[in-house]
This record gives sequence, structure tokens and C-alpha cells, in this order.
Amino acid sequence: MPYVEVNQVNHYYEWVGTETPRNPASSRPVMVFIHGWAGSARYWQSTAAAMSDRYDCLLYDMRGFGRSTIAPDQQAAMAARGYELDTYADDLAELLKALNLPKVSINAHSMGASVAVYFLNQYPHLVDRAILTCNGIFEYDKAAFEAFYKFGGYVVAFRPKWLANIPLAPRFFMARFLKRPIPNAEKVAFLEDFLNADYDTALGTIFTSVSKKATEVMPAEFAKISVPTLLVAGEFDKITPADMGRTAADLNPKIEYALVKNTGHFPMLEDPATYLKYVDEFLA
Repeated sequence: MPYVEVNQVNHYYEWVGTETPRNPASSRPVMVFIHGWAGSARYWQSTAAAMSDRYDCLLYDMRGFGRSTIAPDQQAAMAARGYELDTYADDLAELLKALNLPKVSINAHSMGASVAVYFLNQYPHLVDRAILTCNGIFEYDKAAFEAFYKFGGYVVAFRPKWLANIPLAPRFFMARFLKRPIPNAEKVAFLEDFLNADYDTALGTIFTSVSKKATEVMPAEFAKISVPTLLVAGEFDKITPADMGRTAADLNPKIEYALVKNTGHFPMLEDPATYLKYVDEFLA
């Protein structure tokens, strides 16, 4: 499997729709896919395959998630570096440098879309356009946030590996994320990624993704985006409600907003035809 070292961690990556490694002389545009919290590039594969007629699609696992594991002797250094989302934007910039990619388009989901927002503003010269899926702006609620941290801590701490062997576990695990059914293989993969995510990374990114600081900083970050951007929301998304996406899109004329009806937090898997229609119209 292909790996490249980025900021002391070996990052897993793969190409969809092109040879591996990608021909450096290729003139095809590149679309980079960024996954969300405790996930991996695996759930982007079907979307990337559908877009591979126009793009060389680069999928990668963020530090501490999926196959980009953090070795025991790296834990202290990673903890010292912290789990702020802009550090993941720095990782992406280094990944593109390592792979000799001077400019790309972005397709990012959930927490990965927050990373992408930072990336668009910190490295605008590296981006042509962006698609942000299931992301937005939320308001600070001290009691709700503290309850979320407590519950999130329990969820991250209690992840027995045997859970993956229970036949209905993937279905129940994904129930909160979905409005429509998705292939069982996708549910299994997501549960496996969640169970294997690095503990410190999974917990640390909970605190940085949903925080008072994020509620203060993200509106300005959305307003600063300078490249054409499409924000796609799922109508019944319980993780990032669609209204939060609409609020973010209204801050910047560069951001188009699209609502995929009767879907939850994974519209690209729940209704791929409608999702790809919006994406195709935007890219055209």
C-alpha cells in the first residue's frame, strides 16, 4: 500500500481513476477527497470512481485515522503538536508537496470539510475549487457542548474490537448518521475505522471540532473563502443540520448551497445520483 511521510506520520493515500503512482506528466486535474471524524478514505471510493472520468482522484487517510496510524513512539510528538484542525490543513499542504501536486480541487466531508475550510484560506494558491459536504456553522451552547464532550469521551473510550463481529452492530452504529440505507459494506467499513481510530486523535479532534473557539472562528473562515465553493447539505442530517450549512453559505457569495432531500449525514452514499448531479453542475 502507498504511504508518504508527512509531518512525522506515514499517511496512507491512493489514486482512483489513474495509474499508481500517478504519471508526473499527466495534465488531468486532481480532486482530493478528505474524510470526516473517525472515518477513512474508504467511504469516498464510490464517489471518486464516479468522478474519475474527469479527475485523477486522490484519497488519503488523515493522521490518526484509517490506515494513517500513529506509532507508539510518535504519540508524545503528536500530542505536543495538538489536534487543531488547521494542523490537518498543514498536513494536506505537505502531502501535496510530497506528491508534487501544485494545484488541486477539494471534496471534503464533515470534520474533513472544516479542515478544508482552513486549507482554502491558508493555502488558496493550491486550490482551484472546493466541495464541502455536511458542514456549517453552529452556535455555542455551554451545557450542550459539555454534555457532548462527556458523551464523546465515553464513546471513544468504549470501543471493544469484538463489536465489529456482531452482525447488526454496523447497522445500529450508522443509524444516527443516515436517513436512507447505504450498502452494508460501507457500514462495516465505517464501524471498523471508528474502532481502529487512534484514541488521542479521536478524542482530541472532538474537542477541536465542536468548541467555543470553532463557533467564533469558523464564520470568519467561511467568509474569507476566495475560491468557488459548493456546500452540500443532507436534509435530515442530525450531525450537522442543513440550516448550519445554509448559514455558512450565506456568509460568502463564492459559496453555492445545495440540499439533497431525504438524506442524512452521508448524501453522497444515500443518494449518489442527486449528489453527483449537484457536483457536476457546479464543476461545469
